[in-house]
Amino acid sequence: MSSKGASGDGAGPGWFARLRKADVGDLFSRKREPGPPRTVFVNQQLPEDYFDHRGKLKKEYVYTTNQVITSKYTVFTFVPRNILEQFRRVANVYFLAISILQFFPKFTTVAPGVVILPLVIILGITALKDGYEDYKRHESDRRVNYSKVKILHGAEVSNTNGTTVKTKTFIRRILPTRSRDPRTSFSSETTVWSKASRLSKETAQSSTPSRDPIEYDHDEGGPHWKDAFWEDVKVGDFVKITEGEQFPADIIICATSEDDDVAFVETKNLDGETNLKSRRAVEGLTGIKNAKECADARNAFTVRCDKPDTDMYRLNAAVTFNGQDFPVDINNVLLRGTLLRNTQWAIGLVLFTGEDTKIVLNSGGTPSKRSRVERQMNPQVMVNLGIIAAVAVVCAIADSMLQVKYFELNAPWLYGADQSDDNPRINGLITWAFALLTFQDIVPISLYLSIEVVRTIQAAFIYFDYDIWYRKTNQATIARSWNLSDDLGQIQYIFSDKTGTLTQNQMIFRQCTIGGVAYRGEPDPPTYDDTDEDDSKSKSRLTLGDKDTAENIAIPVQLEYAASSSHSVNTPLKSASGEFSNRGNDDDEAPHFHDPQLKRDLDEAMNAEQESTNATHARNLHGFFTVLSLCHTVLTAVHPETGEISYKAQSPDEGALVQAAADVGYQFVGRDRETLLLRTPGSTEVEKYELLNILEFTSARKRMSVVVRRVDGEDYRPMLLAKGADNVIFERLRAGNDEMKEETERHLSEFANTGLRTLTLAYKIIPEEEYASWSERYYQATVAMEDREERIEAVADELERNLRLLGATAIEDRLQDGVPEAIADLKKAGIKIWVATGDKMETAIAIGRSTNLIAQESNIVILRGGSSRSARDQMTRAFEQFFPEVEVQQEPKSRTSTSSRQETPIPLHRLNTGITDIVGLENGERPGGFVLVVDGAALLEAFQDEESKSILLNLSQQCEGVICCRVSPLQKALIVRLVKDGIGAMTLAIGDGANDVSMIQAADVGVGISGEEGLQAVNSSDYAIAQFRFLKKLLLVHGHWSYARNGTMILNFFYKNMLPFGIKFWFQFYCGWSAHYVYDYVFVLFWNSIFTVAPVVGVGVFDRIMDYHILMDVPELYRYGREKYWFSFRSFFIYMLDAFLQSVAIYFIILYTYTSPTSRKDGYDVSQSEFSTTMAMVGVMVANIYVGMNATAWTAWLFFAVFIGIVIVWVFSVVYAAIEPSYATTALYGNNYFLFHSAYFWLCLPIAFLVPLLPRYLAKYWRFSIEPSDFDILRAAKAQNAHQDWKQYSGSRKAEHELSVFKQEDAASRYTSRSSFAASLRHAPRPSMDVRAASRTDMSTGLTSVDRGFDFAQEENGVELRRIQTNLSERHFGDGGQGGTKGKGTLRKRIFSRRSKMKLKEEGPSSPMSPKRPKSSGKDSVKESGSPPTSPKRPKSSGKDSSKERDSSSQSPPPSTPQS
Repeated sequence: MSSKGASGDGAGPGWFARLRKADVGDLFSRKREPGPPRTVFVNQQLPEDYFDHRGKLKKEYVYTTNQVITSKYTVFTFVPRNILEQFRRVANVYFLAISILQFFPKFTTVAPGVVILPLVIILGITALKDGYEDYKRHESDRRVNYSKVKILHGAEVSNTNGTTVKTKTFIRRILPTRSRDPRTSFSSETTVWSKASRLSKETAQSSTPSRDPIEYDHDEGGPHWKDAFWEDVKVGDFVKITEGEQFPADIIICATSEDDDVAFVETKNLDGETNLKSRRAVEGLTGIKNAKECADARNAFTVRCDKPDTDMYRLNAAVTFNGQDFPVDINNVLLRGTLLRNTQWAIGLVLFTGEDTKIVLNSGGTPSKRSRVERQMNPQVMVNLGIIAAVAVVCAIADSMLQVKYFELNAPWLYGADQSDDNPRINGLITWAFALLTFQDIVPISLYLSIEVVRTIQAAFIYFDYDIWYRKTNQATIARSWNLSDDLGQIQYIFSDKTGTLTQNQMIFRQCTIGGVAYRGEPDPPTYDDTDEDDSKSKSRLTLGDKDTAENIAIPVQLEYAASSSHSVNTPLKSASGEFSNRGNDDDEAPHFHDPQLKRDLDEAMNAEQESTNATHARNLHGFFTVLSLCHTVLTAVHPETGEISYKAQSPDEGALVQAAADVGYQFVGRDRETLLLRTPGSTEVEKYELLNILEFTSARKRMSVVVRRVDGEDYRPMLLAKGADNVIFERLRAGNDEMKEETERHLSEFANTGLRTLTLAYKIIPEEEYASWSERYYQATVAMEDREERIEAVADELERNLRLLGATAIEDRLQDGVPEAIADLKKAGIKIWVATGDKMETAIAIGRSTNLIAQESNIVILRGGSSRSARDQMTRAFEQFFPEVEVQQEPKSRTSTSSRQETPIPLHRLNTGITDIVGLENGERPGGFVLVVDGAALLEAFQDEESKSILLNLSQQCEGVICCRVSPLQKALIVRLVKDGIGAMTLAIGDGANDVSMIQAADVGVGISGEEGLQAVNSSDYAIAQFRFLKKLLLVHGHWSYARNGTMILNFFYKNMLPFGIKFWFQFYCGWSAHYVYDYVFVLFWNSIFTVAPVVGVGVFDRIMDYHILMDVPELYRYGREKYWFSFRSFFIYMLDAFLQSVAIYFIILYTYTSPTSRKDGYDVSQSEFSTTMAMVGVMVANIYVGMNATAWTAWLFFAVFIGIVIVWVFSVVYAAIEPSYATTALYGNNYFLFHSAYFWLCLPIAFLVPLLPRYLAKYWRFSIEPSDFDILRAAKAQNAHQDWKQYSGSRKAEHELSVFKQEDAASRYTSRSSFAASLRHAPRPSMDVRAASRTDMSTGLTSVDRGFDFAQEENGVELRRIQTNLSERHFGDGGQGGTKGKGTLRKRIFSRRSKMKLKEEGPSSPMSPKRPKSSGKDSVKESGSPPTSPKRPKSSGKDSSKERDSSSQSPPPSTPQS
């Protein structure tokens, strides 16, 4: 999708528009078009037609290298590209033209080499700075390209597929390409080197896990696996990846260590999803399981595949092996950037490398970014060039006319002016050229050098700021692009990734509600990650008890050490004595769930009589944790030596749920094929449950169910255990129990409002006849050839009815430290925040709530793609329903009326609260505001035409925030460009993974978080930080300071160069417009380089508009940057006008002072050098003091910078005029005698100095006393009390006092009316909110509901779950089996063989949901018929707010409509 569409340019833009959009990077881009469709040949020679007549491999069959370069320059492109980038500055072109002009003898003022030297110095220093920045990118690329992977090696190994030559990059020409043993320095694990960027190289290397560079995985010698660099991997290579390693290229799977050759991968680096994905080996290649088989010539095959593309979810290929074709799709491919998890090893064949891999195709080339201030300077320089051109033309015309006039009068100074190159008419052109040289300093060449110096120092300030230095990893915030510091102070939109940026990808079980009783859990102990010592802690060694060996509990022991998966959780097992065995440290990586009230209730439940008042709640407790323990797809691994058990979950949600159940005593021990093993608090033995069916989770179903049967208990009836969204579960509940439902709904709302992810649990006891009939129908649906998914869903829905509610869980997707507070303050600063993630919609909404992006009263507007309503129709209806006051182009009635709706929801309108704050209505939260949530499919539709993009952009402007979910990396970049080009806003993108690279590159400022997902984002970023919360100070303090300093410095630069321009211009009236200098040329030469440069640089480095803690406490002040307060065309013209008026005062006061009877004792007239030197000295004094007056914080350094130039000009004037002709010829020799002895000099000096500064001083006084800005008010408050609580001036805190002492009486009302600091949203009375506030409206269906925070992540339609489903189906309905355990009719035989045991169902055994009591009291039992007993009472310890569970034997179906 083109990014230029949003700019509004019509078709066929003019040459100027094309020139304005031209990018220097496009000329030197190394990005190439994706290669053609390819055929990879394995263990065989290439066909003859792949070679040309010279025997050379044809170009289309030569594949790109696996070397990936994110840097801008190579050794060949550095000079030309950098020069072109620098000459995008109009001033540099002007300086070059002026320098060339002075190479002609007629226009030479000084030696031509001296003239061009400043330009060469500026270009050189800037080039060195750019080269250093790119050098750091090359270093980062080197870490990635020099990561290690095991490839097939040996004399028998031959890969005939062609590969291009690796690029010799800039760093390779400077540094040695390979160290003596580089393999000891870089490995695949070093992709997170940035965590230890401040550590020594030796420390970092010692922390890298050791690995054997050569591996033999078969008994005989010969082919083996050998370490190689990522950049050396070629198409057609066999590679072996072990657990925890990244894949270096796009690879098809041949074999893995798991059953049925399944591999689990973590794709959060690609799509942001936290749940693991399952991938499966190509069917025909599963026999290739070691190096010997990979190199065997008998295993020759070919792989045909489509050309590389950007679609992350599609790949079409086919493997031809032994004359048979095997299909290959995305489920058989491991993409570059993903990590192998929960799988010991995987062997694969490299299919795409380098720039042909999907993740690299989704990222763009490294852009050449320029700050907004620099872009704004070009038009201002053009204005100055226009002024100098106009003055030069005036001088040329006037001088020519005067020469024509006086030549006819035989003026002596025009004697001989009748030559072809010397006559009054041609001399006008010469005067024009001289005028360009005389007035050239209006465009200051020293400005650009000063900017580079100041920005370099500002980058150092950021680096040495220990408040944004992450002590946990000893990592500083690094400015990788030094020229964008002022852009940090003007950000209007932040585009953020979710996983790894806002969240830690760690799920924590926080709270739950069971039977209407809420258990809040104990809060975590405070953690302090900003410590000087490394806080990485060893994981607890949680072991099996003496009697609980793997053999005793009959589970397979997996010989693997603690899983490196982020979804692995260690859990203790209870020994036979009932005690937990924990032989390691007490610190676990993830906190565990503890609740004293729950522990007491569980203890009472274990000892409760079946007919007691506690029986109902006991069944709810037992059923709740049984569902958590059994309704999942979690695997276990037990260490064979230590007995440590770890949970391996595809989804971190499931891992947290199973771990929470284990924390309270319901420990999932593992599974033996289709048998689930569970230990409960009431039993010392392992309970066994037969897994009958899994009704998998999908985004459409929003629920997951399993059907299990207790095989070692007294009740063999099947049970349906379900978990899912509250609205889905509630509409499937049996009638009755209303009080418990209401209490559970109330708790769900509380959980959701605190940003927790909720999940509702229920169960159902299934009669045998019903299950047998249903099972047969379900099997027929699974093997149906037509409408299989619809039939499976319909049959599953039949069983998932008349459920009994157990409760709900609340899980926290743990955020990065300080994220909610940072987002809240950034919103106060008026910055709109968009979240772009590959995660599903529910997850994105849940994170939006927990991060304060979605407030409790926010109304969520959802746009979905792929529905009956087009995305454009949904957006149009959103305007009609929520924003009727906004005009938007409507679709024809015939199109908008095609979508039907049963009922029209009551429109939700924005409420006018009348509350304002410091920065007006655009800042902070607005009660009843809207948040737009849009998925990737809807974005795809919206980006199809310009009008839809315009509507989407307009709709987003009406909302406080936007959340984009299920978006690809390329869509992230398109979203940024939509806002950046559509409304010209300043954008910042922040992320930490390879899927964020394109977004980071597309934004004005890209920020990379050096987290767990590698260095890809950091390599492409402009700023590298360790935590999202550091973004607050980076923007509010460093960004604001840099923008204010740079803006003020540039404006003062233009001012101080306009001042001498004006003085020289007024002199033209008295020199016949001859373009001569009024004072000696040496003052012109040193004006910018010595006399006046220190104050402006001092302002750029040392000025401080406000103390950092005030800027942090009052984020609303950031609006001054967003509104271009410190640098704009208006300010530019004010400063230029001020300088021009000051030049009038200086020139004419001094001129008319000296135009009088001479003060000399000898009676001679005053010479020009006498009064012009006075003008130069006064001009320097006025310019420097004026710059100091525009500064805010007069520190010692700034004081020195302001006055050093004045001291120098006085000393220089004395010394220069005292140089005798014998040493050097000067025009001012002896001037001291006349200048400093003249009364005119000492009398006009103070007058000519004070009068020009008086207007600026009066204006500043008026502004501070009559119309103070927010900064003025806070400075006054600081002068009164420097140690007060500055948060009281923020919109979230009410001021305890008014600053009326600093304001005039007539200004008080004006101050109050423009939303002063005293205005407070928190303490102001809120308007009565509409009952429909905080709603969730899905525009694809038109339904409005209440969001209760549901979210659950699991791989949908994954190959591993399909494998389990197939095994279950074959077990129950297969055509054959062994030992009578399989075969058709097996299930039916089992059912009827147990029918005799079920005769006591009506009166004997207890319900499967009843907790198993200790054996000493195990004889007591009650009747259970699938419904709770009559009129039980809640146990006293359950809390006063709990509801009583009502008896309900009604079997009527629940209402058909969902509850909102």
